[in-house]
Amino acid sequence: MTRLIVAVGGGGDAVAAAMLGTALYGDTEPLVIFTYAWDRLLVDPLPGPRGARDFTGLVDLTPSVSAVPAEARPIAPAGSTLPRLASELPHTFALLDPYQGVKGVTRQLEELITHLKPKSVDLLDVGGDILARGDEPTLKSPLADAVALAAATQVSVRVRLLVAGPGLDGELSADYLRPLLGPVVHTFTATDVEPVIPVLEWHPSEATAMLAATAPGVRGTCEIRDAGLPVPLTDEGPRVHEVGMADALSRNELARAILATVALDEAEACSREVCGFSEIDYEREKVTRLKDQPRAVLGSEIARTQLDRFEEEGRARGVTHTTFRRIAEALGLNASQCVAVRRLLVKSSPERCDLPLWRIRTKPGQELRHALYP
Repeated sequence: MTRLIVAVGGGGDAVAAAMLGTALYGDTEPLVIFTYAWDRLLVDPLPGPRGARDFTGLVDLTPSVSAVPAEARPIAPAGSTLPRLASELPHTFALLDPYQGVKGVTRQLEELITHLKPKSVDLLDVGGDILARGDEPTLKSPLADAVALAAATQVSVRVRLLVAGPGLDGELSADYLRPLLGPVVHTFTATDVEPVIPVLEWHPSEATAMLAATAPGVRGTCEIRDAGLPVPLTDEGPRVHEVGMADALSRNELARAILATVALDEAEACSREVCGFSEIDYEREKVTRLKDQPRAVLGSEIARTQLDRFEEEGRARGVTHTTFRRIAEALGLNASQCVAVRRLLVKSSPERCDLPLWRIRTKPGQELRHALYP
């Protein structure tokens, strides 16, 4: 029988869902991952999520839901990691399209459940910001999670809410989340991670990269995002907790506020009112900033100087690891260059690659051997 996992945050949550599905249910049952096409600006230069209208080559599953096969393509200038995920992972990726608000997503989810008759339905969030009230000062991206949560509470079957890697998205800390979490249903292992390691060699997800890194035992402090947020890598990182859906909805003020919305713009307006901001507004503002940002060139003296300075400053802050996305953003590089940075660094200093993460050199003067420059 089919298993259905709703990846609530977009981006890397779909990769984590693939990892979780195999870990919990094995590889003999079909897995459908219902997910946003919401990749950050490193991949998609357009703010916000992509809907069905932004793709060619989708395959209809129900009147309201399309699958994203390997042959699908985002319509330029949009970008999406979903077609490549579909080509590299043996699962069906169904597109969660939020442009008709929570009511639209609820209809999509109900149609999928009717069509698939899944043995189980899980709602997966990596990091745990789905449990935010909405007023936490460290909260950055509540809207995607709130839409998925609000929709999942209105369907006709039981949906189990799972939080993987508490605190790994750099928004709500593990200490903050700990009293809110239920029992551990799984702890990821190195074996669980193996099937997605090739994906994480190119996928820019940071939370899922840290989730994968903590499974075999990587520990320390990882710096992520353009803001350089420090995230502890601890024994809690690879754990997956169950949380009551009713408890989550009672905490999440934004999810309650958007229950009856019929358009994404309407839900976004609620986010501004409840949380004081919209993550899509942040993306719009970042697009404007990036237009004027100088970009380093691989192989240049500028790249060498910037990377050396980045590592020195990170070490001074107590950082032990960083993501390749963080390195790329620090150098002003795009998604394709992010992959190139990873390939060059790992080739020249493989001992400093801890699975999907890069280990900061441990002392001043330690030679950084890499091919970013001669």
